[in-house]
Amino acid sequence: MEPMSAVISLPDPLPRASVAPRAGARGEQSRAEQPLARRLRRQVGQAIADYGMIEAGDKVMVCLSGGKDSYTLLDILLQLQKKAPVPFELVAVNLDQKQPGFPEHVLPQYLASLGVAYQIIEQDTYSVVSRVIPEGRTMCSLCSRLRRGALYNHAEKHGFTRIALGHHRDDMVATFFMNLFHHAKLSGMPPKLRSDDGRHVVIRPLAYVRERDIVEYAQARDFPIIPCNLCGSQENLQRRQVGLMLQQWEKDHPGRIDQIARAMGQIHPSQLADASLFDFMALGRRDEAPLSDAHAWLAGSPADADAAPETPAL
Repeated sequence: MEPMSAVISLPDPLPRASVAPRAGARGEQSRAEQPLARRLRRQVGQAIADYGMIEAGDKVMVCLSGGKDSYTLLDILLQLQKKAPVPFELVAVNLDQKQPGFPEHVLPQYLASLGVAYQIIEQDTYSVVSRVIPEGRTMCSLCSRLRRGALYNHAEKHGFTRIALGHHRDDMVATFFMNLFHHAKLSGMPPKLRSDDGRHVVIRPLAYVRERDIVEYAQARDFPIIPCNLCGSQENLQRRQVGLMLQQWEKDHPGRIDQIARAMGQIHPSQLADASLFDFMALGRRDEAPLSDAHAWLAGSPADADAAPETPAL
């Protein structure tokens, strides 16, 4: 049996930059940021190649939220597109969830300045989430479902063959532990997946990229970051606790997150305990031996219970 890979979102615990970009921020890359840009291009290109994320003729919907991750995703994909071995189309798509005070002009102005094709979806998910979720409770689950539905519908209507999300390596590790701690399962967010309805292919080109590199790159590029006032400001999120745990691990043991991320791509089902992934029944079984019967084992009755007991030897 081939080894399986499973890999895991985390509201950004880091401070966000100002919404207004500084003059000249989106010109040519400075010498200081060029090595970082090269590393990000290499990591994103490697992820695309390793998982077959983009093929010739793909129309890629880059989901742009206004946060550092999605800005970096779009920026690096635009750089790679110029020298990619296959032709593909990029379209930036933003879902305007009608949050109060959302600066609607920022993304259109930014994307227009780059000459990037973009589309804005307007759907008032904010009112729905605010009405349904009691005050003080985590909104992320419902918000993400509504957002995902809106993006999937838009992708189908406009013929997108790939949906690119900005989740990075640290997101994937955090989601793994969220599922482990709160759902008792080893699973997460893979670099590439097919949606539950089978109609969409979702890719995460930042799968190999560290969050701290994205923070540094976003600051160097001075992206016009838009804060999330819906869920990102809730301090009691379980994901935030996982994020703090991972930050402490990395502080105490540098490189630990890298190790965990690599481990999620090297799964050995025979070394775990999921009988649906590995045939433990067949392991070491003799041809004539009957299959294990859980009911008989739990009943505590030996197979020869009705037989007469042997007389002990004197």
